[in-house]
Amino acid sequence: MNIPDIVGDESTFTHPDVLDRGVAEGWADPRTDPTTMDWPARQAAALIPFEVVDGRPLNPFRHKYPTGIRYGRAELGHWGEQVCADAVVTSIDGQGRRWLVMVERGDGHGWALPGGTVDPGEDPADAAIRELAEETGLDLADKEREVLPARYVPDPRASDEAWMVTVPVRIDLGEVADWDVPVPVGADDAACAAWVPADSYAVLVDHLQVGCQARVFAAHQELLRDLLDS
Repeated sequence: MNIPDIVGDESTFTHPDVLDRGVAEGWADPRTDPTTMDWPARQAAALIPFEVVDGRPLNPFRHKYPTGIRYGRAELGHWGEQVCADAVVTSIDGQGRRWLVMVERGDGHGWALPGGTVDPGEDPADAAIRELAEETGLDLADKEREVLPARYVPDPRASDEAWMVTVPVRIDLGEVADWDVPVPVGADDAACAAWVPADSYAVLVDHLQVGCQARVFAAHQELLRDLLDS
């Protein structure tokens, strides 16, 4: 990864992949100048309100979760808010233990909830089901789901001008006799997928650290703590 250029007390950085592979694959805005974007439309569609100053978007959580990147998109492709959806799939085994479906990200950022960006015009609940199927092979489209409030996530790839907001979608399979649950298999951009013990956030973290020598994706740490410990 390139080191950000320092500008006074601030920094500017956009990963080369954003302008190269990101534009070619369609996940990055092709415009390199944020002042040319249609900000009134993007602000109107935003799930979490944000300001635009002199034609440049401002991460609404930049003070609570400093990114260290004042200008540019860092490793994200979308100027301003990028909406994602994450599938929170849980089940209870015969001993009353709770389990959660997680994936190991192929980019090395750790274990995360299955999920990804919401396509233009796509319902976040449908996006969560789609991403779950793409990353784990689990087709739970016929299961009841609960769409939770949108929330900012402190993605390590973000900047003050490009950030992530996710819509968690809960799918609880309840207690499953004989632990006869569908087996997730890592696919797409997930290196692998598995049911992870999740009676609490501490239990989940301990399993990943001890059993997998791995960590929870930084963007999902607070989200999972809130979901599992509430």
